[in-house]
Amino acid sequence: MKLLHARLFAAAVLAASFGAVGVAWYRAQAADRAAAELLASRLEAPIEARVLEPLFDEEVEGEDFESETFHDVIGIGGGAGGSFGGRFGGSRNLRAAGGVATRGASNEVYVAAEEPGFRDPRANPYSTFSVDVDTASFTNVRRFLNDGELPPADAVRVEELLNSFEYRYPDPTGEHPLAVYSEVATCPWNQQHRLLRVGLQAARVSKADRKPLNLVFLIDVSGSMSSERKLPLVTAGLKLLARELDERDTIAIVTYSGRGRIVLEPTPGHHDDGILAVLDGLRAGGSTNGEGGIQIAYRLAEASKRPGVESRVILATDGDFNVGISDRDKLVELVAEKAKAGVSLTVLGFGTGNLKDATLEQLADNGDGNYAYVDSLVEARRLFGDGLAGTLVTAAKDVKLQVEFNPVEVASYRLVGYANRQLADRDFNDDAKDAGDVGVGHSVTALYEIVPTALVGVGDGFAGIAVRDDSERPEVDPTRYQTERALAGAAFGGELANVKIRYKRPGGTESTAFEAVARDDGADWASASTDLRFAAATAMFGEALSGSTHRGTGTLAQAQLLLLATLHEDPSEEREALLDLVRRARELGAI
Repeated sequence: MKLLHARLFAAAVLAASFGAVGVAWYRAQAADRAAAELLASRLEAPIEARVLEPLFDEEVEGEDFESETFHDVIGIGGGAGGSFGGRFGGSRNLRAAGGVATRGASNEVYVAAEEPGFRDPRANPYSTFSVDVDTASFTNVRRFLNDGELPPADAVRVEELLNSFEYRYPDPTGEHPLAVYSEVATCPWNQQHRLLRVGLQAARVSKADRKPLNLVFLIDVSGSMSSERKLPLVTAGLKLLARELDERDTIAIVTYSGRGRIVLEPTPGHHDDGILAVLDGLRAGGSTNGEGGIQIAYRLAEASKRPGVESRVILATDGDFNVGISDRDKLVELVAEKAKAGVSLTVLGFGTGNLKDATLEQLADNGDGNYAYVDSLVEARRLFGDGLAGTLVTAAKDVKLQVEFNPVEVASYRLVGYANRQLADRDFNDDAKDAGDVGVGHSVTALYEIVPTALVGVGDGFAGIAVRDDSERPEVDPTRYQTERALAGAAFGGELANVKIRYKRPGGTESTAFEAVARDDGADWASASTDLRFAAATAMFGEALSGSTHRGTGTLAQAQLLLLATLHEDPSEEREALLDLVRRARELGAI
């Protein structure tokens, strides 16, 4: 009870810090209407203890508003924009010295990708992209902010922020290993627009029911890995993983620096003592021959392959391949070839100052694996504790989405994020075209901002359909809502979009497709699910940090308000931690 009212009080303090605009926003967006009105009535008066105290003194049961304990829970005081500390914001001691902090002599490398803009469905009916279950960008952004710096814009991939959190998507119940879900509501950063959420959910499996694992740890022990955030964290994280293995599994360990070296031959997973002893004995030193180590690791994994067993190399590195084959294209070619032969690659990035983000992401993508950045033991536990099966066991591979928008309902649309996951429309049906894999229990979330036709005066009687000759594009499915010269009958059935999913089963070479219709029932923001509102706030946070040109009126202050409202309904620790990151970004000068 105390924590609930502490959250309400924190919401009150935040909303008050934005004056009348904050009061109006909180009143309009809060799901608990009675609580919103009660708070708003108090907030319209000056924010003073004598005004706020009567609202809470009965429920808080005598808690001293001036006590250090209360301030730790609520986080009163703190930096720019009315920061939150304690439970809602972590440490209250982080302060920006003014302006944006930089990393000095950093050798970290990030690659820019042009974000998708608005497209007219009459000329571009399809939005086609590969799924992405990587989470590296989110934990890397978290590392920057926790270190008191704003991340480089190119380090922020909004889709990876979205997919770092769990959503309440239903498990698949039919013949497919994936279920698709859609929801539409008001777009919070442009309230004249609509926001479509498309979700995919892979079936969840218990630890006892997961597939056996054939794993090879490939560990960078070069001199660049000597800091506490690198090799010591690698070994601690891999110990967590090793303790989750059992007699069904096989594990081997390869290290690389000046040369690759086998330090543990393939060993049954329940032999904990020997595995942990090898990890304890690792020391950093020397230069890096990434390619040499990778070849040895693949050789071991291939030698231990068995039917019905998931074979995977797990690469742990800061990404500094500086000896041997350091050409990224050649490394990508190597891991893609091995993935086709049945050995996937999971990539774990560690440390600061030397991270080669683009290289690690590309290796994982082409190795049919996932890319995660490990900034703490907590993150390692998330990946390899409860999330072990999803991280290492594939539910569906080469998963592609193709969303066709109805030009009667949609004047234009844009995909939020997924800038480096875009595919040509013809790639959707091309089984030779690689795409992302989805692990068991994993979900994928995509958001589309939609300009409705009613907003721009385009209705169902319009004659402005673009003339397209689909006979010149035999690889692309016929459109559902328009023919070469006219609208099709389905365009007038109230459908917003048609969502197609294509995937291959693990070990398969031919894809299967299924589809589902998305409709807009006119839901306003207050009627949207908690998950949609949380995802929208997360996207708003990501687009603010990445400097998106399409963020509309969205600000970090608004994202803070949205997150507070969702936490009132779903107070998970992970979601509370995101609120802390938004606060830190604001303290560092981001808006």
